[in-house]
Amino acid sequence: MKPRRRSSTRTPAPPADNDSKNSKPLKSNDFLIVGVGASAGGLQAFTQLLRHLPRNPGMALVLVQHLAPKHASALTELLSRTTDIPVTEVQDGMALEPDRVYVIPPDQDMAVFDRELHLTPRAETQLHLPIDRLFRSLAEDQGSKAIAVVLSGTASDGTLGLKAIKAAGGITFAQDP
Repeated sequence: MKPRRRSSTRTPAPPADNDSKNSKPLKSNDFLIVGVGASAGGLQAFTQLLRHLPRNPGMALVLVQHLAPKHASALTELLSRTTDIPVTEVQDGMALEPDRVYVIPPDQDMAVFDRELHLTPRAETQLHLPIDRLFRSLAEDQGSKAIAVVLSGTASDGTLGLKAIKAAGGITFAQDP
């Protein structure tokens, strides 16, 4: 005698997926913040990077370039012509948003605190290291979620900031000369 099969109208439960149990839905402020530094001649490197990014990369890109302290910068305008991603010159206290490019203004240093960009006047008496300043603040603010990219230059600005991000468990990249 064969055992009877029970018919059921219930749909079987999907198999357990351990990865989905551990993953959390992204909150609106869970996007990545990427610090990008370049020397005064970094326009071409910035342009190439932005041309290869999708319209909605899902991250905020914060660009720091060595700029002449007493001259207006056309960097924001020039980069706006090369990408569909909105490009904005930073104002103090500006909240970061995904799918945006933020550019440092001349004669300022910039840091990230609580997912906001904060500006301070450039000190004239000290060695000016704006890339290190941004990267170190990014390491403190974002920890292991910090990402930094150094695109151009032969000096050491950015080196200490890259070390801080690596120490925090973040990710760093440097353009091959």
